[in-house]
Amino acid sequence: MTGMIGLLDSNVWLLAAAWMALALAASVVSIRVGVSVALIEILAGVIAGNFLGIHTTAWIDFLATFGSALLTFLAGAEIDPDSLRRHLKPALAIGTASFFLPFLGAAAFAHWVGHWDRNAAWIAGIALSTTSVAVVYAVMIETGLNRTDLGKLILAACFVTDFGTVLALGILFANFNGWLALFVAVTCVMLWYLPRLTRFVIRSVGHRVSEPEVKFVFLVLFLLGGLAKLAQSEAVLPAYLVGLVIAGVFVRDRLLMDRMRSIAFSMLTPFYFIKAGLFVSLPAVASGALLILAFLVVKMTTKLLGVWPLTRMFAFDSRDGAYTTLLMSTGLTFGTISALFGLTNHIISQAQYTILVTTVLGSAVVPTLLAQRFFQPALPAFETTEEDIEEMTAPVGRTVNE
Repeated sequence: MTGMIGLLDSNVWLLAAAWMALALAASVVSIRVGVSVALIEILAGVIAGNFLGIHTTAWIDFLATFGSALLTFLAGAEIDPDSLRRHLKPALAIGTASFFLPFLGAAAFAHWVGHWDRNAAWIAGIALSTTSVAVVYAVMIETGLNRTDLGKLILAACFVTDFGTVLALGILFANFNGWLALFVAVTCVMLWYLPRLTRFVIRSVGHRVSEPEVKFVFLVLFLLGGLAKLAQSEAVLPAYLVGLVIAGVFVRDRLLMDRMRSIAFSMLTPFYFIKAGLFVSLPAVASGALLILAFLVVKMTTKLLGVWPLTRMFAFDSRDGAYTTLLMSTGLTFGTISALFGLTNHIISQAQYTILVTTVLGSAVVPTLLAQRFFQPALPAFETTEEDIEEMTAPVGRTVNE
């Protein structure tokens, strides 16, 4: 085994092949068992890290980071502005409650029961208050619920929740400096002009073989991601905002959305989800199992207390209400980011980090499995429009060159 690991370390092609083999195996298993591929990829990462000796490298870290940013961007781009306006009140209410109750509950539990110091408890509260846009979006795409009002409402509520976690992290621990001011200023200006710029690019040079409109979106994500890192923030935050502001453009150009989704799910997101599983050390999990389980119960209970009553208030039926509550209980992207922030800034210890990350990963798996197995809503029949037929039957030359 040691010789094989050394061979992989010295040969980037074989290492890439090993990761892609894990991604392919996860896809096949996902299809066979009917569970979201994101969850299977996380489990594949756990197995690879604990039994196969697979570990990450700098280039894998970049692909994984870009994968999470692109997935977050696509989740924002799925939120139809008209649908968001229609469901703004429930999305704001559910998203806000989904943040505040778990944030306060997990922080109180960490401080008073786990005997963590105050700052470490705040990190625990932030990490466990999140809702995983990455997992929720992957589930929405696989089930087709991204096309429904329920799916769009859940995605919008996820945005509200995670925006709350980012604000909490910034208010409690941000380094307020010139880079942060520059990042905020450039982001605001970019978001204001971006819809018009995107439409101009598509109208001028879009839908060519070289995919200039995709490269334009990547340029924006790279630029704002770089400024976010300089400001000691995370690239996924501007990525979500970028997706949200140009969602109206994507609603009218499904071809562009489909192309970017193919890039994300086929190449980039497997590295992100598999890498997430690598963080789990089974021996560390065994030693801290009770605390991990307690944190998971605290997160899911506070999510239930915050979200479920609001779904009834806004006239969800019981099945949709349970499904929404469970998906809002998931965590991954911002949860692991918050825990890693605490570790790198010496706010939490390695043991506390392991407990939080394992809890976050558990919250990505357990609520999603329950939601898909027992509460998944029936997908309504969608009418095929004349535009859909025209797009499906268009000659290749027209699709490429228009």
